[in-house]
Amino acid sequence: MPDLHYEDPQLAELYDLDSGWSADRDFYLALAGSDPIHILDLGCGTGLLCDAYAARGHAVTGVDPAAAMLEVGRGKPNGQRVHWVQASAQTFRSDDRFDLIVMTGHAFQTLLDDVDVVATFATMREHLVRGGRIVFESRNPAIDWPARWNGDLVLEVGGAPVHEARRFMSMAGNRMSFELRYTFPNRKLVSKSELLFLSREEIEGWLGASGLSTETVMGDWNGQPFDPRTSPEMIFVGRHA
Repeated sequence: MPDLHYEDPQLAELYDLDSGWSADRDFYLALAGSDPIHILDLGCGTGLLCDAYAARGHAVTGVDPAAAMLEVGRGKPNGQRVHWVQASAQTFRSDDRFDLIVMTGHAFQTLLDDVDVVATFATMREHLVRGGRIVFESRNPAIDWPARWNGDLVLEVGGAPVHEARRFMSMAGNRMSFELRYTFPNRKLVSKSELLFLSREEIEGWLGASGLSTETVMGDWNGQPFDPRTSPEMIFVGRHA
C-alpha cells in the first residue's frame, strides 16, 4: 500500500512544515558548489532541495514516485526550472548523466530489501559521470532509534491547527514500523511507514557489488568522521569504483 504521508495531497502540503529547511539540506546544497552542474535528486519529495539547487543555476532533475509530492515541487519559486520525473529510484532511467546524485531525507531507508538497494545503486552508477559523486545518508542502527522516535507537533495550516503524532510501532530484525497520526479540524489520517536499518558494512558491501566505491563516511552534518558507537548518521560519499 502507498504511504499516505507521500501520496495524500493534504499531507504532501504539510510536508515542508514538519520537514523544512535544516542542517542536512545546508550540507547537500553546499556539495554542489557555485559553478553550475547537473544534479539528480532521487526521492526528491516536495523538491525543497531541488528548488534551492535551481535557484543557484544548477540543472536539476527531481525524481519521486509520489505525484502529490511532485505537484508541490512544481509550485515552488524555481519549480519551472526543475525537470520533474515521477518514478522510483529503482526504475528511473534517462539519457542524461549527472555530476552529483543525491538521496536525502533518509529516503534510502525506504528501500526495504536488498533487491531495491541494488536496483537503486544501479540507477546511481548508470547515471553518474566519471568523476561525479553520489551522496546519501542512513541512520546508524547502533543508536536506539525506537527510544527517540515518538514526538508530537502542532502545525498551523490556513490559520487552523493540525496535530501530528509520530509513534514507534515495532522493530522486526532491521525493519522498523511507525505511524504518523494527523488530526485536522475536519478529519483524521494515519500514515503507516517502514524503514530499513542497514549497517555501514552492509551498505558498503552493496555499493562495491554495484560498481561503486566509498570515498568517505561522515557521522553528522558538520562533516565529522563516522563513529560506529555514537554517530547518529552514516553519510556516504561514493564514486565509480
